[in-house]
This record gives sequence, structure tokens and C-alpha cells, in this order.
Amino acid sequence: MGKKFITTPIYYVNDRPHIGHAYTTIIGDALAHYFRLKGEEVFFLTGTDEHGQKIEQSAKKNNKSPKEYADEVSAYFKDLWDFFGIQYNHFIRTTDESHKKGVQEAFLKMFKKGDIYKGEYKGNYCVSCETFITSFTLGDDTHCPECGRETTLIKEESYFFALSKYQKRLLEWYQTSNCILPASKKNEALRFVEAGLEDLSITRISFTWGIPLPDALHEPKHIMYVWLDALMNYLTALGYGGNHERMDFWPPTYHIVGKDILRFHTIYWPAFLMSLDLPLPQHVAIHGWWTRNGVKMSKSLGNVINPEEVSRAYGNEIFRYFVLREVPFGQDGDFSQHALIDRLNSDLANTLGNLLNRVIAMADKFFNSSFRSDKAMMQQLFSEQWKEAQNILQSLPVLFENVALHRFLEELWKIFNLANTMITQYEPWKKIKEGKQEETKALLMMINNLLIKGLIMLYPVMPKTATKALRAFQLECNSAIFQHFIIQQQWLESIELQKIDVLFPRIEEPLLEESKGAECLISPGSIEHKDHKTNQEVTQAHYVQSKEVIEIGTFFQSDLRVGSIIHAESVPKSNKLLLLQVDIGEKKPRQIVAGIATFYTPQDLIGQQVCVVANLKPAKLMGIQSEGMILAAKEGDNLCLVKPSNIIANGAKIG
Repeated sequence: MGKKFITTPIYYVNDRPHIGHAYTTIIGDALAHYFRLKGEEVFFLTGTDEHGQKIEQSAKKNNKSPKEYADEVSAYFKDLWDFFGIQYNHFIRTTDESHKKGVQEAFLKMFKKGDIYKGEYKGNYCVSCETFITSFTLGDDTHCPECGRETTLIKEESYFFALSKYQKRLLEWYQTSNCILPASKKNEALRFVEAGLEDLSITRISFTWGIPLPDALHEPKHIMYVWLDALMNYLTALGYGGNHERMDFWPPTYHIVGKDILRFHTIYWPAFLMSLDLPLPQHVAIHGWWTRNGVKMSKSLGNVINPEEVSRAYGNEIFRYFVLREVPFGQDGDFSQHALIDRLNSDLANTLGNLLNRVIAMADKFFNSSFRSDKAMMQQLFSEQWKEAQNILQSLPVLFENVALHRFLEELWKIFNLANTMITQYEPWKKIKEGKQEETKALLMMINNLLIKGLIMLYPVMPKTATKALRAFQLECNSAIFQHFIIQQQWLESIELQKIDVLFPRIEEPLLEESKGAECLISPGSIEHKDHKTNQEVTQAHYVQSKEVIEIGTFFQSDLRVGSIIHAESVPKSNKLLLLQVDIGEKKPRQIVAGIATFYTPQDLIGQQVCVVANLKPAKLMGIQSEGMILAAKEGDNLCLVKPSNIIANGAKIG
């Protein structure tokens, strides 16, 4: 069998892990379980990203050295993955000496090839995004067009990577089937590259916490750009720069990443690999974000979900099932305890757990738990159900391998629902009373086969649950069983069942207390905050909290009006800016550029009423004229549009 290389991003050690980190890692772990079940050799990689100016600053605030600070936060991630039972093969840290050596070797190779050259960087740098921004992009504004925070003006010597050289080859790669999943995410990368690529500044001299350049270049004051350093982990974990002991796993089968790092993994990273003459990843799979009760999570709101806390309350397996089933891969998902409980009670307890209990009980009552029935009779008596089951089972591997895990579980549950329907439709207890023992055996054998096949396919998502349930049939879940029941499509013809404990006790009320300190309540058109002592920020593309007291007349110098968004689209080369057309009751709509793309999609916004600062001096963002400001409430990492609570005429004055 072949080799599969599956990776998560290496997580930045600026804070403890949250549900988004857990979601990414669970996806990777499910894929690793799936391919191991198929008999493939899998190398599953995760780890932490520990360099950069942001880490250096955070360490200083905490009175620690950067390495001490990184050690502490990295341990949180490793401990959490161990708690979740994540079966990774290697946990890499960018402070590992082997990683440092590999990154320096890659840098030197690209330099000798002519893809890295020395020049001068002049422009602005966003510490938060660890991103360089050219001065002409910002115009007169000094805030980052991506995150809105104040940037630092830099004029310094720098080495550049010839990114523009690889524009054509990147566009050709995008034509490869399924290289970026889902397809909508490929379109984002495509638009960015088609707009034109500039060479990328890849070294810094203004801080020291990073990997130095190779000694051969004699440049002790330079350190590498944190993203060049971080992306190389996928190579160095396999031994690149050392003995290359695991390079036979290259190229990656799946890079699993969040949508906020799409550009780095679908543009910069493949270009680096092209420069190194290495094969490109087979799939970069990009998922969305998690919100809580419709609100983006932030520490200041007190609504960040601690995945360990949820898992301790409801169980690892239930948590895994929920996050993979609840949201279509690539889209944003919403977490609530009520949604989790609904999934638990409906899908797991009622459909699967109850089905298993029923077949065990009927086998015990009717046949003392042991009976047989041949495949031919099952096919003859239940030909329609047989065909339906075969069609569903054949679709499952394709869905899983395309990382359509929501659809995979949706289809898989059709197998369990089919089995439950057969019990209701054919009423085996009546057949027994009528003396139709052979028909009853065929019926129960058919249902048991459906359960067995379904549980085998459930194993990558819920390995402990599937293992426990298959013990009722005295089966162990392994690659031989997978080959027999799934690949070869064999059916069991004799069985001896044994009782097991209930898989999923029902839960009626949430097991965790909701945060009461800073819970954001969103009505259809307004924002209310339970903690009125908490400061909120009003923002468009940058966020400024003011503590100064002003006169009411000063406030009324702002012309605030209600408007409707009639068109919205992404801004090329930006992950966070949207170009909006807003009707505020004037002869023509206002064009407004807003830094809200990480919180809203263009489709989310069309038709929504918003509050607009109508007399703001026009400004250019990313070279696009912006004629106003959309108001939003921001707290920490959370942002919500400020809207009227009821529909009101466009142009209505606020205040």
C-alpha cells in the first residue's frame, strides 16, 4: 500500500488552544485513522510555530525569554492533543535544531538558484499579521488593511524571494483537480494570483527572535521571515536538511488549514516548493471558522470555547462527531451546547445507539444471540435495500478522501436509518409469531451487516465508539476487516452477538454553564451586551478605543445614516477587505471598503441594513476609493455589524 502524509498547520504560540485548533487537528486525525484503516502507511504531523516579533513581544510582557514562553504555550497544545488521543507521528517545534538546520539549507538552495536576492524593503509591517505591506497600498493610512491594527514603518535591508517568477506555474497548478479543497477556496487563491504577484520580503533585521540566515551568507543581523520558517516545517519534519529519513512520504497528501492562512499555503508555499524543485501537495484542504451562538469568539467577550472543557463534559468521541458533522467543510460553523445535545440525542443515541440495542435484544430473544442466513436469501428478500446500501457504501470513500466529512457522515447515517426503517417496515417480532424464522434470520442478518459496515466506516471519526460497538459482533476494527467488508463488499452469513453497555446515554440539559460575564446577544438588527462595563470599539478598517470625553456637539458633527448593502465583493489581494455598494438614500450608492471579510462573506451582507458614517473624508484602501465607514462593534477578536433593530428607510439619520 502507499504512503500518506497528513499535516495540520503548526499553531502559533501566542495563546492557548481553542476549538478552531481542535477542529483542524481532529480533521487530520480522522484522515489519519481512515488511511491506516485502509492499510496505508501514514505520517501525521502537527506542532507549534514559535518565532516572530509577536512572540518576542509577548514573552517580554510576561517577563520570560522567548524560548521559555514558547515552551510553556507549546506544552498546552501537546497536552491537549494527548488528552484527545490524537495519534500524530511527530510534534514539531520551530525551535527544534533539526528544523533550524533544514530551513537554512532550503534558504541557501533558493539563494544559489537565484530566487532569493538582496534589496531594500520600504513600507509598513503589521506585527499582528506578521505581514509586509507596501506604502503605496496604504496610501496616507498607516493601519493594516487586513486586521486594522497600526503598522510600523520600516525601511531596512532585506532579502526577497522572487515570488513573481512563479505566477504562471501557480496558475497552472490551480488547474490540477482537487489541489485545493473545497473548490470555492481555490477561486480565492486564483483571483489573488491573477491580480499580479510582487516579490516577497523574507528577512528582518529589526528583531532577533527567529532563525538566522545560513553562515555561508555572512549576514548575522538578518533573521528569516516567520512564514518562510514556519512553512518549511512540513519538510524538516521528514528529515529535510538532515538524513532525509522520512522524505519518502513526500509530497503531502493533505495540508489541513484554516481559511485565514489560505494565501500562505496556496501561494507562498507552493512557490517555495517550486523553487526547491520539489513536488507540490496533492491537496490543501481549507476549513472555515467556528462561532458561538452566531458570534465570533474572543477572549474579551468571554465566549471562547475550551475544547477540553467541552470534551470532559460530553466525551471526546461525541465532540469529534459534532464538529465534523455539524458544518460543511470549508464553511463557518456555529457551536452551541444545544446543537451538540441535539446531535447526541438524535443521531447518536436514537439512530445508532438504539439500533444496536434493538438488534442485540432481538437476537437474544429470538435466537439465543446466535444464527445464520446466507447472502443469497438476503439479496432475494431485500433486493431494493441491498442495492441502496451498496450505493451508499460505495460513495463513502470518495467523500472522505475529498474531506467532505459533513457529507460523509450524512450519507453514512443513511445506512443506520435504512436499518432502523427495515425493523419498522418488516416487524421481525410478527414474523417470529407467524413462524417465519428463516425470513427473520435473513432480516436480522441484513440489518447486522448494515450495522457492521456502517461502524467500520464510522471508525475514523469515532474510533473508540466503533471499536466498542463492533465487539457486540465479536469483531475488531482493522485493515483486514475493512478490506473484507468495504473493499471486497463481503457480507457476514453467521453471527453470534454479545451484550455491551449503552453507547450514548441521552442528555436533556446542557452540562456546562454558559459564561455570564460577557456574553454577546445578537438580535436580528441590533447589538446588546450583558456586561455594560466592557468597552466596545466602533470600526471600519481599523479599531481605536477613545477614553476622551466629548461634547454632544462634537458627536453630532458625524453624519450617521442607515443604509442597505446592495452589492458586496472581495478585494483582490486582501483576505480581510470587502468592497461594498451601500444605498444611503442618495442618487447613487456609496462605495465603501470595509475590513470585515474575516467575519462576513459577501453573500452574508447583501440586503442587510447597516449604520454608515456618511461625512467621513474619502480615503483609499488597497488603491480603492472608500466613501464612508460601516460601523461595527469590536471586542477583542470579535466583530459584529451595528444595525437598526427594525427595518427603516435608507438615509434615515442616526442620533
